[in-house]
Amino acid sequence: MTKRGKLMPFITGVSIIYILLPMLVIIPASFTQASFPSFPPQGFSIQWYTKLLQRPEYIEGFYISIKFALLTALFSIVLGTLGALALAKYNLPGKAFIVSFLTAPLSVPQLVLGVSLLIYFTPLALSGTSLGLFLGHLIISVPYVIRLALTGLSGFDYTLERAAMILGANPFHVFRKITLPLITPAILSGGMFSFLTSFDNVTVSLFLTSGEVTTLPIMVFQHMQDTYDPLTASISTVVVLISVILIVILEKIHGVGRFFGSAH
Repeated sequence: MTKRGKLMPFITGVSIIYILLPMLVIIPASFTQASFPSFPPQGFSIQWYTKLLQRPEYIEGFYISIKFALLTALFSIVLGTLGALALAKYNLPGKAFIVSFLTAPLSVPQLVLGVSLLIYFTPLALSGTSLGLFLGHLIISVPYVIRLALTGLSGFDYTLERAAMILGANPFHVFRKITLPLITPAILSGGMFSFLTSFDNVTVSLFLTSGEVTTLPIMVFQHMQDTYDPLTASISTVVVLISVILIVILEKIHGVGRFFGSAH
C-alpha cells in the first residue's frame, strides 16, 4: 500500500469527525440542566424538550416547515421527473447546456440565490408571501429530482418500452407499468432530498419569509439572535433527528452515493 493509500483512511476519518462535530456538541447540550448551552452538559434533563412543547409558535413553525417541505417535494417530483424524462429520451438541441442550467442551483451559493429571488420577487409582490417562499424552495429542490432521475435513467433499457408498444400498450400504460416502476427509487430519493432541502433551509428562506409565514429554521435563527439558552439546541436536535431518519431511508431505497453518479 502506498503512503497516500495509508493516509486516506485517516483523512476520511478526520473529515467525518469534522462534519459531525457540531452534532456531537449540540445533541448533548440539549439535555443540560443549566440555563445556558454547555458542553459537556451540566447534569441530564429533558426540561428543554418539555419547554419546546410548551411553545405553540415553534409547534406552528414545525407544521409550516413540514407543509412547505411536503408540497415542495411533491411538485419537485412531478416537474423534475418530467424534465428528466424529456432530457433522457430526446436528443434536444443544447442538451448539455439545458442540464447544466436546470441543475445550476446545486452549485450556486444559496446566499446568491436568496438575494436574487428577493430582487426578482419584490416587484411581483411575491416576497414575504407563502407563494414566494414555495417558489423559492421549489427552485432549489427540483434539481435534486432531475439529477437523481437522470442517474436512474442512465442505465434504463428502452427496449422494454419498445417491446411493450409492439405488444399493443399505449404510451401511458408503458410509462405506468414499465418506466415508472423502474425509476421509482431514483424519484423517491430525489423527493426526499427535496423535502430535506426545504425543511431545514435557512439561507433562501431568510430572504423570502415574513412575520406571517415563518418556518422553524428561521424561528431558530431569530431565537439565537435574542436569547442564549439550550432551547435552540433541543430544536436543532429534533431537526437533525428527522434529517438522519430520512437519510437512512434514502440510503436503503437508492443509496446516497448514487446521487453523485453519472447523469448521462
